[in-house]
Amino acid sequence: MVQRPVRGLLALISVLSLAAVLVTGLTAIPLSAASGPARMAALGDSITRGFNACGWYVDCPSTSWASGSERAIRSHYLRLRARNRSLAVYNDAVSKAKVDALASQAASAVAQRADYVTILIGSNDACTRSEEAMTSVADFETRFRAAMNVLRHGVPDALIFVSSIPDIKRLWEVGRNDAVARVAWTLLGVCRSMMFKPASTAAVDVARRNHVRRRVIGFNRVLAGVCAENPRCRSDGNAVFSYPFQLSNVSHWDFFHPNASGQAALAQVTFRSGYWAPAPSRHNRHR
Repeated sequence: MVQRPVRGLLALISVLSLAAVLVTGLTAIPLSAASGPARMAALGDSITRGFNACGWYVDCPSTSWASGSERAIRSHYLRLRARNRSLAVYNDAVSKAKVDALASQAASAVAQRADYVTILIGSNDACTRSEEAMTSVADFETRFRAAMNVLRHGVPDALIFVSSIPDIKRLWEVGRNDAVARVAWTLLGVCRSMMFKPASTAAVDVARRNHVRRRVIGFNRVLAGVCAENPRCRSDGNAVFSYPFQLSNVSHWDFFHPNASGQAALAQVTFRSGYWAPAPSRHNRHR
């Protein structure tokens, strides 16, 4: 007679414990990640503005990897719009922007009540008129953290995706033997910290290029580290930095900015690294 209530009590405790585990698991998953966001904001620089991807030295936001509307790009916006047909999108990026402009863009995202925010920033902090003019890693962190704080306090429930900065030295590597690319970099003054004297193999120029690459790596560590402090932020795990892009992926006007092909590649690489990444196949799970 005594054992029945005890067994019943133990069974009740087991049920309640299971329910608590399930509730904890559900609340750990951002709700907007399951259904798709309602308002999306894309922050960053000329890459996110689609600069040079559709015309001569103009912004082409319709080709943006993040917010673009062109079907061939398969941007984050188009992929997420399949989940929510009423998804609103804002491209708050500004061409030529450095990290010190990110807080202002974040404020725009807050005003727009964005619940999904993408960030790709830092190329212009490394691509400067000289290596001495590059943003320091410490200042980059201060500025990026300030922008993230704007988002954290202004839209605390928003999901944030942070892309790594592309490997700028790889661009030099894939284009250095192309005469047209070398002329464009020189005449247009493209990313002089890296592309100055593109054909030179002098020790001073090799050291300069390596210095710029190390600065980009430092920026990427900051992006990932500060993002990791926010449970609703996800970085790409250096997927963009590691992507083996080719010269065919950049505009043949400046041989720097992604063309439509490059924007499509960015969209695919970043989306696979984000909140809605496809589940691994059964074959890959058992490898």
